[in-house]
Amino acid sequence: MIHQYEETLLTLIDQMVETASDDELFAGGYLRGHISLSAANCERDGENTVTAMNERVESSLSEAQSELNPADQQIVKNLWHHLVHLVS
Repeated sequence: MIHQYEETLLTLIDQMVETASDDELFAGGYLRGHISLSAANCERDGENTVTAMNERVESSLSEAQSELNPADQQIVKNLWHHLVHLVS
């Protein structure tokens, strides 16, 4: 289930490429790493729910806040919440 959810999220990011703004492209690329890492960690730890995956991505983004300035953090969070909403 986690693998399928990961693939769905990554496909949505890939589909935005043609119409996305530069900020959205940046956020999508940034999120790809957090999504894939979170999925791998869920699988490693035997967690197989979408809720667990979403919590892992949220935690990963929070831990990495120092990598981005506040404006970029908001762009990434907005795209993440948009993707989750699309998949829900």
